[in-house]
Amino acid sequence: MQSLVNFLKAKNIEKSSIFEHLKCNVIEAKILQHLAKNYIKGDDDTLVLNLLQDLYGDDAYQFLQYLERIKSLLELGWLLQQSFTPIKISEVTPLELLNSSIGLSPSFLKLLQYGTLESDLPDIKPYGDHLEYLQDQFFRIELYQKMSQIRQNVHEHSLGIDRVKTKLNLLEKRIEERVSQTAEKLVLDKFFKQKKMQIKEQVIFIALLREEYSATDASLREMNALIELISLDEYERIKNRSLLEDGSNLINEGIIDYEEMLNPFGGISRAFFIVDEVLQSIIHPQKNKKVRRIKLNVLIEEQDIFELIEPRTSLEDVVLHEKTQETLENLMRQVDKEVVLRLVEWGIKDKKSGIDARIIFYGSAGTGKTMTAYSLAKSLKRQVLAFDCSKILSMYVGESEKNVRKIFDTFYDLCEKTKSEPILLLNEADQFLGARSSGNITGSDQMHNQMQNIFLEQIENFKGMLIATTNLLENIDKAFSRRFNYKIEFKKPDEKQRFKLWELMLPATAPYANDIDLSELAKYSLTGGQINLIIKNTAYKVAVKEKVIFSQKDFIEEISREKNANFDAEKSMGFLKK
Repeated sequence: MQSLVNFLKAKNIEKSSIFEHLKCNVIEAKILQHLAKNYIKGDDDTLVLNLLQDLYGDDAYQFLQYLERIKSLLELGWLLQQSFTPIKISEVTPLELLNSSIGLSPSFLKLLQYGTLESDLPDIKPYGDHLEYLQDQFFRIELYQKMSQIRQNVHEHSLGIDRVKTKLNLLEKRIEERVSQTAEKLVLDKFFKQKKMQIKEQVIFIALLREEYSATDASLREMNALIELISLDEYERIKNRSLLEDGSNLINEGIIDYEEMLNPFGGISRAFFIVDEVLQSIIHPQKNKKVRRIKLNVLIEEQDIFELIEPRTSLEDVVLHEKTQETLENLMRQVDKEVVLRLVEWGIKDKKSGIDARIIFYGSAGTGKTMTAYSLAKSLKRQVLAFDCSKILSMYVGESEKNVRKIFDTFYDLCEKTKSEPILLLNEADQFLGARSSGNITGSDQMHNQMQNIFLEQIENFKGMLIATTNLLENIDKAFSRRFNYKIEFKKPDEKQRFKLWELMLPATAPYANDIDLSELAKYSLTGGQINLIIKNTAYKVAVKEKVIFSQKDFIEEISREKNANFDAEKSMGFLKK
């Protein structure tokens, strides 16, 4: 503490033992001395206006000229803003600091206590095991993070970033020397050499590995955070994006992968993770057995319950009613990774539980419920396990309770074995969701009620994302309705949307007569599924003609046939933007 006492008592501040470490002028040092005296008295934050008036008085506002000194000390890292929303110092004008509160930074307090900021590193010696090596590597990431934070808040060439750079260089040299002295090959070091990974690729990998060990959903997994970690300026940020894009070495080699999420602003954010097999080989190097993530398409052939869907279209490709689109966008905000992280932080969700959402898509046949479910999965970068609920009675007569449970047990089993989170899609779920029978009921009614009770129990306890589609929401049992987080209506398209659907669905390369009038076709009240079916049926009819050309009459004939037939066209959905 002697250096602190000497600094507080110094009348000639330049002769203080710590002055040479400050790299600032005498005026700035005296401001620090004044704040240090206040700190010892118990005042750990001070309004800049009060500080300057105490030191220089308020006659003729002369104290304002010293605002530049306050900014300089903030840039050097000796002062901190005491605010929940700190200003980016490199961009702020000195006058903006006048009514902000400041305090001494941890670096300055450390300097006061020890008289120096340099910490003695332990002697160079071989690593005892790979965990000891990882400890140094994780500390290395902490220093990279500090540099990233300083770059975002102060000038790049400030004293603060220089100090961290020096410490980082010393640490990296120390790691290199300790590795060279270690007789036994270290798993991670060996892995880096085998994969011929560049320094920046190594930093990305270690950062993700540190997140795995800390078992948090920290923001370092995000693409921009990782790029910021290894970039000194805007040019490097642009250049380093290639390290995390499709086709990069880290992704092509199966070292890391990512999941995509729609953010609240409509963009897509990527969260990266180390591929399971690689992760296990680093965390548990003594295990000879390789842990492999089994793919869903391998296991799906061993069961007869689900159909595996690999979505090909995202929500951007689907034409929907404006209200439906708005509700879906709101849903995407609710399941966005950042929103989930907030819920975990507030204690509303378990950080290990992932995204839980039970959703009903309801509306007339052909309005896009199934296609939208697929597209939602694509936007979330997930596969779909689809079950056709209309088959439940014919498939499982006499064993309904057992087999309803089997649907969900099989789903969980597939998720566990593949370490994946597919969306469970229950198509045509009216059989499950309808009102239960009461009063004088038959044996068949009793069986149906039992089946529904089991289904209700499974919905109540469901973990993951489930989408059920149904035509009529008003027929749903209230007990089921309460179990679903989201109920999204799919309305029939209006004339404007029907015009867009006709425009997008018509084959671009087909020959058309001059009488084709989409505005006239859009006046017919049709769903997207019906428009899709009409175009296909018209194409089959035109393709066998001697004169192969689409005419307005051909489409109107098929529209009349479709309207008169009035059959369910929901299976024929595919109304996509080209």
